[in-house]
Amino acid sequence: MTALFLAVDGGNSKTDVVLGTAAGEVLAFVRGGTSSPHNIGLTSAITVLGELVTAARTQAGLAPDTPVETIAAYLAGADLPDEVTALHDAIAAREWARRTQVDNDCFALLRAGTSMPDAVTVVCGAGTNCVGRAADGRTARFVALGPVSGDWGGGHDLAEHTLREAARGEDGRSRPTALSAAVADHFGHPTVESVSIALHRGAIPMDRLPELTPVLFAIAAAGDEVASALVDRQAEEILAQHRSAARRLDLLSRPHALVLGGGVLQARHPQLHARIVRGVQDQAPLATITVLDAPPVTGAALLALDSLNAVPAAEPALRAAITQRLPGPSLVEA
Repeated sequence: MTALFLAVDGGNSKTDVVLGTAAGEVLAFVRGGTSSPHNIGLTSAITVLGELVTAARTQAGLAPDTPVETIAAYLAGADLPDEVTALHDAIAAREWARRTQVDNDCFALLRAGTSMPDAVTVVCGAGTNCVGRAADGRTARFVALGPVSGDWGGGHDLAEHTLREAARGEDGRSRPTALSAAVADHFGHPTVESVSIALHRGAIPMDRLPELTPVLFAIAAAGDEVASALVDRQAEEILAQHRSAARRLDLLSRPHALVLGGGVLQARHPQLHARIVRGVQDQAPLATITVLDAPPVTGAALLALDSLNAVPAAEPALRAAITQRLPGPSLVEA
């Protein structure tokens, strides 16, 4: 029987699990809620993964004693070496597969975006992170623990700064900006001040703040200088992450891939994307830029195939199969 694998992409908002074969077939694709230990703790993260692994085996129609050769789990929250070790040991103890490989979810995104051995990925979604790898096995990564480790950017940061600039522009502490009217209008309030009060009192839930990120990009595209400055700052942060990781791996003057992932970057906002492309061309002229167009779990599955020494034809087969099997609502949402 062809060897089986389990692939996991565990993010801050959802977790995808694929069960497939070394030939690139996908037997099951299931989706659930977050499995990030930073969000729900290690014990709960393993519980979420266990439910999804069981669901995947059921969907695939596997007999209880059918073995799985390897599980490749790439998870948000696997940032520090001891966190990776703890996750590895907890997953291995469940004996979902004969072999276990665990690392940060950025490595899955990197593999999904390129097969080049020299590569860097910058992720800009709700937050931001960056990892890189070289053909000789070296890696470059950031602690990525949020503001306490110097991180800046991503949808949440951009939304908070949008609100801040809108408030300061309205009351005169900073330059006037079209963000003020746009933010008030978005929430159906007459002023940003009333929006701030509504957020403070809970009349507007704080978890609606990320809705302001698309507002920011729309106002920037219309030429507003304050909004444009925020977009440019995000571009500079992405360029700084790429530059730092590529320099550590001695890639700045060598051909390598730069994979851009996460919702903010995959949206290809013209101002942001153009600024990044120009900056990369300046700092690493031989780099090839790719915007991810596959779900990150594809990368986890490809890393599983790599560990199984799958034939080259398995990769395109797997990519096509995952795209065809994209699930609907998660187990949590259903």
